[in-house]
Amino acid sequence: MNKQFSQISFFNAIANGIGQIMLQENKWTGLFFIAGLFIGNWQYAVAAIVAAAVGTMLAIVLAFNNDNINAGLYGFSPALVGIALIFLFANTLFVWILIIAGAIAAALLQHLFITKKISGYTFPFIVITWLLIFFIRNYTTIPPSNFMQTKFMQTQFDNFFSLTNGFGEVMFQSNKLSGILFFIGVLISKPITALYALAASLIGILVALLNGQMIEQIQMGLFGFNTLLTAIVFSASKKLTALWVVIGSVITIAIHILLVNYAVLNIVGGVFTFPFVAGTWITLFIQKNVAK
Repeated sequence: MNKQFSQISFFNAIANGIGQIMLQENKWTGLFFIAGLFIGNWQYAVAAIVAAAVGTMLAIVLAFNNDNINAGLYGFSPALVGIALIFLFANTLFVWILIIAGAIAAALLQHLFITKKISGYTFPFIVITWLLIFFIRNYTTIPPSNFMQTKFMQTQFDNFFSLTNGFGEVMFQSNKLSGILFFIGVLISKPITALYALAASLIGILVALLNGQMIEQIQMGLFGFNTLLTAIVFSASKKLTALWVVIGSVITIAIHILLVNYAVLNIVGGVFTFPFVAGTWITLFIQKNVAK
């Protein structure tokens, strides 16, 4: 185990892991994300760091591929599990135990996707968080967190900030400054990717407006975060990048709105980033068949 640790910069791997929440293998991106989480509340940042560290340490102990560990691939889903549970539930010892357990489970599921050479994206986070939420709500007396009661503070600039608020909502942040820092984090890693993501956030907003979704939820960025994640994936397309970003974003927001309108996932906490994963998988399938 000492040999494994000596081959890996543990803190870089954690920072990369948090950056990988938006598919960026960049420690500075991760640090911007951590800063944005601290601005939201210190508990978010600590939960993300602890969970990412647990997932990364598990991968080191089990001697998973060093390159994958260094890239942060075992940190981002655990980090999202930690942030989600702190956002949804009161800060209790048992919640922190579940964060650690969830981080371990998410890292192991991520490893399964990696070994099967399947692009799982944030799917391990989604599945593990859905299961934990169902368990907490049905088999414990843990109350909702105070964060759940926080009202969105409306200002005259909400329509403008709704574009970057989508970046914030990827990590459950409704603070405008957090969203801006997350956008900057992607921008310093891959400028063109950040711009495609911003455009995709706008697509999500426009489709949600046309569909008659609540304006407050649109301004919070709740209909932009899944589309911008999809755009980040397809910003790396070698041909017709803009076209695939648009197609993927439209499919993603359609899935998102459908799931929200029928409330089919409310029992497990909501859609989270599932529309992004489902929309991306469908678009990749279409892209593959068009290429043939």
